Amino acid sequence: MSTLTRIRSEFHASWHSFLRRRTAVFFTFFFPVLLIVIFGALVRTDPGGGGLFTEPAEYYVPGYVAVVVLFTPLSRVGSTVARHRDGNRFEKLATTPLSKTEWLAAHTLVNVVIIGIASLLVLVLVAVLTGAALPLSPLLVPFIIAGVVLFCGVGAMLGSYTESQDGAIAASNSIGLPLLFLSDTFVPPDLLPEWFAPLMELSPLTYFARGVRALSTGGDPLADLVVLSVLAVVFFALGAYSLPQAD
Repeated sequence: MSTLTRIRSEFHASWHSFLRRRTAVFFTFFFPVLLIVIFGALVRTDPGGGGLFTEPAEYYVPGYVAVVVLFTPLSRVGSTVARHRDGNRFEKLATTPLSKTEWLAAHTLVNVVIIGIASLLVLVLVAVLTGAALPLSPLLVPFIIAGVVLFCGVGAMLGSYTESQDGAIAASNSIGLPLLFLSDTFVPPDLLPEWFAPLMELSPLTYFARGVRALSTGGDPLADLVVLSVLAVVFFALGAYSLPQAD
């Protein structure tokens, strides 16, 4: 059995497991929709005004997509790893030809499909509700893939080092919420303290947001894509290494 065959088999098992959990399916797509309705339709942007949401509608498109790119892999992979640890499934995995890297690759591919669908839904809703110009570029695809791979790696680490599934979910929210609002997504850097601006460069989500925003504003996204891709490889490797071989 080849590596691709093992990954494909685990992918199919994980995909069908996701579809059977209807609550998870519902909230995976409902949460970003709710966020767009609140911030895109109810709290409208006011270019030239003061305070939050004063940028043009296009500025916030990367933030809406970042919601699913960030939270979905963190919570799904983190809770899955923690659940597998509680059920001693990694102990059983150690007796099969499937390696830890292959296992994480299969679950990352599932998240790529899920988040790809969710991102398309987000973009359609943003266009309908806010009239924002969308980043319709082929480069949007590698940005989403790199972001998903990166945060799947982070999710794997959270699930490996927290004590329980609840702990993994709590940790993903504790990390995800600050990143979402402090990574040049919804809050422009000039609204933050001057000393904080350099710290935004430490957030991987900053490179995702700036790169996706450049796609719709005519900027150069390649540097951000390179940084995001390198970080994706690093965090995926760390996530695979963190997975327990046996419990």
